[in-house]
Amino acid sequence: MEDAQPHYDLSILIPVYNECGTILQIIDKVLAIPLGAPFEIIVVNDGSSDGTTDALNSFATRADVRIVHHQRNAGKGAAIQTALRHARGRFVVIQDADLELDPHDIIPLYRVVRAGRALVCYGSRFMGDCSAFRAMPTYWANRFLTTTCNLLNGQHVSDMNTCYKMMRTDLARRINLVSRGFAMEPEITTKLARMGVRIVERPISYRPRSKAEGKKIRRRDLFNYLVAMLRFRFTG
Repeated sequence: MEDAQPHYDLSILIPVYNECGTILQIIDKVLAIPLGAPFEIIVVNDGSSDGTTDALNSFATRADVRIVHHQRNAGKGAAIQTALRHARGRFVVIQDADLELDPHDIIPLYRVVRAGRALVCYGSRFMGDCSAFRAMPTYWANRFLTTTCNLLNGQHVSDMNTCYKMMRTDLARRINLVSRGFAMEPEITTKLARMGVRIVERPISYRPRSKAEGKKIRRRDLFNYLVAMLRFRFTG
């Protein structure tokens, strides 16, 4: 008897909160990537109140696009926890719902982990030409956070805070993510270090948006990141 469940090699997890202006574009862009293997998209609508919910209805009948709704905004980390529970692929990667990243950059990361060259592959925004956004405060904040994370964990990662973290689904679940907000980023990297998992990186393109365009990370998140690094470096 055949398995009724579809087989996917990759689950692309998209947490979304109030991104009605970009969510349909990003889903279309992801669906268009020539991955060379079957993949699914899992969108977690994290309590959006701006029309995102209505926009997502156009994908309600697609088998390869699953929509899960949170009744209230719970944070990016909480959305990823929900998405991981629904993932059916062998591998997972996170895709933000804005247009800062190019989904085509997922392909080289996927090839690394699928070929078994590494358990985890990050897409680094800082391995290429950073001149276009080096003057932005977010650039220096990211560099500071990554350097601090490396010092605490004995790593040599160039972009701890990258959205594109590609890994096996079973490994992602073993991390046992608990952070509900943006602190999920240092939690993932720090826990991988404690597990002894080597992280390799590949360059990706990056078009940062401003606060006026909808950038959601705020100054208080800097403090939360540092607390998370210390917490998950020395505790469970």
